[in-house]
Amino acid sequence: MTGLVKATSVAEVVDADLCIGCGLCAAVTGGRVGMALTGNGSGTGSGGGGMRPERTDAFTEDEERTILTACPGVIAEARPDPGTDGIAGPDRAAQPERTDPIWGRHRSLFLGWAGDPGVRFRAATGGVLTALGMHLLSSGTVDAILHVGADPDRPMRSRSVVSRTPQDVLDNCGSRYGPTSPLVGLVEMLDRGRRFAVIAKPCDLGAVHRYASIDPRVDELCVARLALVCGGQSKLSKSRAVLEQYGLEESLLSLFRYRGRGNPGPTRVETAGGQAFEQTYQEMWADESGWDLETRCKLCPDALGEAADVVAADAWPGGGPTGEDDGFNAVVVRTAFGRKLVAEAIATGDLVRGGELTPADLNDFQPHQVRKKEAVAARLAGVADAGAAPIRTVGLRIEELGRRLSPEAAAAQREGTAMRIRARMDARGP
Repeated sequence: MTGLVKATSVAEVVDADLCIGCGLCAAVTGGRVGMALTGNGSGTGSGGGGMRPERTDAFTEDEERTILTACPGVIAEARPDPGTDGIAGPDRAAQPERTDPIWGRHRSLFLGWAGDPGVRFRAATGGVLTALGMHLLSSGTVDAILHVGADPDRPMRSRSVVSRTPQDVLDNCGSRYGPTSPLVGLVEMLDRGRRFAVIAKPCDLGAVHRYASIDPRVDELCVARLALVCGGQSKLSKSRAVLEQYGLEESLLSLFRYRGRGNPGPTRVETAGGQAFEQTYQEMWADESGWDLETRCKLCPDALGEAADVVAADAWPGGGPTGEDDGFNAVVVRTAFGRKLVAEAIATGDLVRGGELTPADLNDFQPHQVRKKEAVAARLAGVADAGAAPIRTVGLRIEELGRRLSPEAAAAQREGTAMRIRARMDARGP
């Protein structure tokens, strides 16, 4: 969707609540404009507990132009397959590139999990992204991996990390439900001149892809891009609500693990004084009204990682767990490099390939993603109706999917979005 209005400043993106806090602003400015948590994470609704640039009036013209070219609050674009994997003959014919309206371009779909049982148990779901990250380093394919992990000083919060050993990757494994800014170190990684990988949310990898149009070093050095299928980034207020249940202050925490140690594994909170509390995945996420997702997530044109080489998703029939299991990821291989990486990881035993999947299987595992994908066109139209610049999309089939909605359903999505965006913009004032 192109829209009639285009963002002309980072301030416009932030004011419309379309910023996801990816960290690109900090990367482009060399940290001169840092990322900060709004409202100290204590608020809810518009802006409370999300990562945002500390200032939106401190960019040079060139910096702002660069940021707006790649900002996930401005544009989402599917990444074309950048090359071939050197595989010819029957093997290539057996796995041709296909495109599904919901899931996009892919070379293969299958169930997978980490070959090391310890990694599989400790990481999120089946540990596929952790296993691939560890393999990339142990094989020498990359020198480092840019991703996120728990902040050791404030374990409820997350920070951008650079892993240089497989153990580093394992030490920072697991889903982080809350504000993350993985791209703060992107330019620094490029300046090092060594091959690296990024493991991040789809919107973050979309920014990496778009940034390559400005800095050709991205495609030269960022050789592997791995994503999770994302259900949305919660604000820190969601995590604070967990502490409130147990009457805890954040300063007391020694651990806040959102999931893992099984699949899905419990949310576990520990204090320096020896107290420990757990709740199941279902208890943590049963009440959708309490998720407190970023606005940008509710409008996301690509939560499925169409700028990645390999994507890993939860694989629960019907869309949610009914208990604990051994850990299985649905794996979407999008690029030739992704197929080569997966094949090598399987050959070394770092990854196990299970049964084949179809797009219909993925739709069953992720029905909420199907519903959102079909609603995005109407929601983005509502952003434009509110006088803000909607996220532009390229190659994501958003308008085609939007035609699946009835006129009445589309109008409801459009009107509701416009009302919410106007309210957020009005709350910020002139």
